[in-house]
Amino acid sequence: MTSSTSQNPDWEEVTTAVSPSVVAIQVTTAQGGGEGSGVVIDTDGHIVTNNHVVSGAESVSVTLSDGRLYEAEIVGTDPTTDLAVVKLKDAPDDLQPASIGDSDTVAVGEPVLAVGNPLGLANTSTTGIVSALDRPVSASGEDTSDVVVTNAIQIDAAVNPGNSGGPLFDAEGNVIGITSSIASLSSGQSQSGSIGLGFAIPVNLAKNISAQLIENGTAEHAFLGVNLTDASATADGVTRRGAEVAAVSDGSPAADAGIRTGDVIVAIGDDAVNGAESLTAFVREREAGEQETLTLVRDGSSQTVDVTFATRPADEQSSSGGDSVVPGDGQSQQDGQGDGQEDGQGDGQGQQGDGSDQSQPNNIPDWLQKLFEEQNQG
Repeated sequence: MTSSTSQNPDWEEVTTAVSPSVVAIQVTTAQGGGEGSGVVIDTDGHIVTNNHVVSGAESVSVTLSDGRLYEAEIVGTDPTTDLAVVKLKDAPDDLQPASIGDSDTVAVGEPVLAVGNPLGLANTSTTGIVSALDRPVSASGEDTSDVVVTNAIQIDAAVNPGNSGGPLFDAEGNVIGITSSIASLSSGQSQSGSIGLGFAIPVNLAKNISAQLIENGTAEHAFLGVNLTDASATADGVTRRGAEVAAVSDGSPAADAGIRTGDVIVAIGDDAVNGAESLTAFVREREAGEQETLTLVRDGSSQTVDVTFATRPADEQSSSGGDSVVPGDGQSQQDGQGDGQEDGQGDGQGQQGDGSDQSQPNNIPDWLQKLFEEQNQG
């Protein structure tokens, strides 16, 4: 798309090229209204955004980068991944869809550009780098039954309320993620702005879900059939973090693969699993019918099992994704809820009357959270 490269990014050139594909989204709800961002993905007027931007909307309007305003309709939403697709009514014939990249090729340290509508300031661009990959982030959605777990792209580009649903670009102007959430310092304080901890849904997941939403209005998710808890296990003199199996559902893909209670899953394919939420997010990235090799530790020895993911059963059709995370107190919770929601919030101006958003990514370690709280109290 541009002559800009990762080694020599030309952000002026990239921003000029990609801005026409980025939109500002305004919604009205029974509680008030809110704002967010989105990215045009085709000439028919389909736009990808976050579910929490449009969920519960009574009306949706979209402003293009040149100021033209259009009404839009919600094509489909997926609370499980916090993704949604809206479509412009009477879409113009000069729409410029974004170039979609490949999030599997993203590397830590590469430069990125976030474009969106932070705090209602449309056409805002910020730059930074990829700080980490496969960062497990859990978030509560528009109600307590909606829980999002994503192995997100972590970035330090400044993103703020209103950036939700906007695209994250690489140095060549390809979309590599959908900006979805930011971290805050403590539960007792409101988020005043970016602290350099932003998170984006990988675009490969967004491509899969948006295609399903456009075709069917809903999206299916892979199902493993386990309850999980964080754990570590030692095999061959090496100790690794993983996800311990607390229970296996009868007739599930996990049961068919011979996975047992007490097994600690430490890898899925070539990806290391560092906890229950990590494995949950990796499973959600897969499709029903896809096969994968899981590495697990059982009775002190490492072994592999092959699993074929199924479609989530009808009686499991909730945002939990069919599997569950078991927190330390033994009380079963929905996927990704984990041990607390104290350390983050969504970056979108959601459906609340005050423009706040209920998303709560759980990504800051407890020791770091306590340090933040001590510093704030001091």
